[in-house]
Amino acid sequence: MAGNSNATQNDEDRLKAALWHSIGKTIDAVAVDQHINAAPTFIAGVTEMVSARISTIAADLEAFARHAERTTINANDAVLLARHNDTLRDVLQQKADNIRKQDRSSVRG
Repeated sequence: MAGNSNATQNDEDRLKAALWHSIGKTIDAVAVDQHINAAPTFIAGVTEMVSARISTIAADLEAFARHAERTTINANDAVLLARHNDTLRDVLQQKADNIRKQDRSSVRG
């Protein structure tokens, strides 16, 4: 069990490092464009906020799937997640509909 916990922690550390790197590059690009400096503590703070939001989103998606008695998250869960943002919900619904149409046409063809 302890080995699995260490592996999970290592995965989380690697994901957070990748997130830090990606956010840092984005912030640096904006900072250069705006002729300002971004402190490493600012990048760390943004990374922590994004990481916390990702964790919340993941838990919500898992809960939606579980509530529907499924073990796999699907497009309906993502659309449900965006229920408070009409524009995002519409975009996600349109993408989900397009994917369903493509899947149906590939099965027929």
